[in-house]
Amino acid sequence: MTVIVREFRPEDASAVCEVLRAVVPHGVTTPESVLFDLATAHPAARRRLLIAERAGEVAGTAVAAVVYDAREPRQASIAVQVLPEHRGRGVGGLLTRTAEEHLTTEGATTLFSWVADEPASRAFAVRRGYRPSRTAHFQRLALDDDALPELPARAPGVELASAAEFADDPRPLYRADAEATSDEPSDVAVDFDDYDDWLRHTWCHPLLDRRLSTVVLVDGEVAAFTAAQSDGATRYMSGMTGTARAHRGRGYAKLAKVDSLRRARAAGHTEAFTANDSGNGPMLAINRWFGYEICSTEVRHVRTLD
Repeated sequence: MTVIVREFRPEDASAVCEVLRAVVPHGVTTPESVLFDLATAHPAARRRLLIAERAGEVAGTAVAAVVYDAREPRQASIAVQVLPEHRGRGVGGLLTRTAEEHLTTEGATTLFSWVADEPASRAFAVRRGYRPSRTAHFQRLALDDDALPELPARAPGVELASAAEFADDPRPLYRADAEATSDEPSDVAVDFDDYDDWLRHTWCHPLLDRRLSTVVLVDGEVAAFTAAQSDGATRYMSGMTGTARAHRGRGYAKLAKVDSLRRARAAGHTEAFTANDSGNGPMLAINRWFGYEICSTEVRHVRTLD
């Protein structure tokens, strides 16, 4: 059967969402988020969403984008997802080649891609010139029982708020996010210094649930936070949890997560997911304390082009 790769069309949003839910069941996505990510992409990202069709059905997708805020230029990312029933028939290969050609045209020389940590996927990447780099663990926690801990006691001056309470001025959350993100393990160093870009792509993202996102304040200053993503139904994802450098080592990240998870359960969510770089020992320890269990591992691969 012939495989074709074409540009995304708005009417593909639901099909793309179905592919992502099938291939990446530990993630959270909606048709609205698919459309939002494409419509609001930074011009410098040269983002493309590709659709693979086989026998008239959507068989897979690929997202190709330049890492426009990287400190080192000419870096880009590729994310290829193929439905299991269409694998081994050239779908992934054609999507990868098309994405690579686009990024090469845009001047990229270093390509990054997250690959499922299983033999077939890793072999697929290696055959195409990618070498393995760091790993990340996805974890799952059931919220439909009474396993969540109670809120820890708080010292004087420590308060809890939701991100929704910062609607008039989210800049304090931006500063905390920038500091925490800059310290996360990564293959690509980025400059987190564009507030307007953060407003467009983080604060206004349709998956961000500000009511479930908890902020820890110490004497009125943002000390820690956890950003909650939600599909508006049963699935909850920790998009980012971070602590300002001046407040680390005091349990504030754990406090934020306890409060946010309890908010999520009260709102009717039954599953919570999170992801951490395998080198991020502190957050992995916190998640084990909550009862999260690893449900999937991905390996970041890199290809350097001449």
